[in-house]
Amino acid sequence: MEYLNRVLGIHAIYKDGKITSMPNFIHARYRIQRVALDGKEVVFLYPKAELDAASTIKKHIDRIQKAVGLPVVLVPEYLTYRQKEYLLREKIPFIVDGKQIYLPFMAVYLQERCDGEKQTTETMLPSAQLLLLYYIYHGCGDLMASEASDRLGFTPTSISRASRQLEEMGLIHTEKRGVQKVLLSEKNPEEMFATAKDYFRNPVKRVIYAPKADVKEKLLISGYHALSEYSMLNSPTVTALAADSIAAWEGVSSKQLQSSEDQYALELWRYDPKKLSDGEYVDRLSLAISLRDDRNERVEESVEEMLAQVWGILN
Repeated sequence: MEYLNRVLGIHAIYKDGKITSMPNFIHARYRIQRVALDGKEVVFLYPKAELDAASTIKKHIDRIQKAVGLPVVLVPEYLTYRQKEYLLREKIPFIVDGKQIYLPFMAVYLQERCDGEKQTTETMLPSAQLLLLYYIYHGCGDLMASEASDRLGFTPTSISRASRQLEEMGLIHTEKRGVQKVLLSEKNPEEMFATAKDYFRNPVKRVIYAPKADVKEKLLISGYHALSEYSMLNSPTVTALAADSIAAWEGVSSKQLQSSEDQYALELWRYDPKKLSDGEYVDRLSLAISLRDDRNERVEESVEEMLAQVWGILN
């Protein structure tokens, strides 16, 4: 490994001979390679798929060390910030080529940047926000990624990318249980929502106004009208409807309200609002995020009233 030589002057010499005296589940998860680091023999462990939880990796390494009597070094292609922290906590040696070296048996720890660490202050991807809100509605705790993927209509790539960003932001952590990936957190729903508040993006990208006669599609009620359903706020004169596409009404719409009696306010959402709704109205948490910049005291009180309902149900 040129990286070791370049930054630390440690020469890595790969040795012939496979280690075959391992259970099938070890060989299924890792490629195992004997290596001499400046004459000190170790075993490099190359994961073949996404990393298991650090506690599971620790058990695998202990099993290998017991069999070969050598230090074992995990060599993943990348590590997120959280994964690195968990590996350090378990004192698991690792090398990420070009980025990270942790070899406690040689008193070496070199830290540069973890994959995704630069994203920790960014706002969420729409898919990540949708996943986190679903996770909160689930009650936090443990959630199978496959369950969330099926419910939200995510592809394997989408669920992986969304869960990875949430983990990089420190909001959740994940682990493997067999072939299943599980989302985990010690926070309750209210704590999670509060922790994530600075990352959330307004789900409403923009608003147009279209004639009611031209809106024949069944859309969810949003905005102040939805808030009036969830609280004691009076109903507004203009009804807002939420959609993940408003292209069908672009030709008949206006940017400004012309008639509160004849027009709907059509909101273009960053994600499909129907994914989290179980009725005629957009979900409460997305609605709260969409209205958080409204400084009207009555609106703020109504949003708090609505959120108190959510926490009462989930807790």
